Amino acid sequence: MPPEPMRDPASILNALPEPVTSVRPAATPVRVLLAEDDRELRLLLATALRRDGYEVLEAHNANHLLELMGEALVSGGGGPVDVVVSDIRMPGRSGLELLAGLRRDDWATPVVLITAFGDPETHAEAYRLGADAVLDKPLDVDDLRVVIQTLVSMRG
Repeated sequence: MPPEPMRDPASILNALPEPVTSVRPAATPVRVLLAEDDRELRLLLATALRRDGYEVLEAHNANHLLELMGEALVSGGGGPVDVVVSDIRMPGRSGLELLAGLRRDDWATPVVLITAFGDPETHAEAYRLGADAVLDKPLDVDDLRVVIQTLVSMRG
């Protein structure tokens, strides 16, 4: 069954409840690195997270995400990334391959995977590789917001 068509991003954003309370002072926003090849969904998620006070770096695929992670570390502009949110199926490297590589290189950064193909085997593989959460599409933006807030608060 194909995923439901995307609604107008503006109407979805206007229907969102008030922003989730930030867990850090405004001077040091939580940095979320978001990899999603669907431009409309990436814009929707990034806008919702920015409304919550997060600094969002947007990547159009896993390779771009790795590039942005490297730049964030080298630039020192705000420090490393606090949470990674990645689609599983993207052109080139998949979110599962990205996650496996991060964990193999001892990155402890929390990773949330999102997928339109959320069968039990995919979820099990994601958790085996070290995912902190797996969310199915169509994605409930509030679920993502709560997961990110929870992961950030657990890290201090």
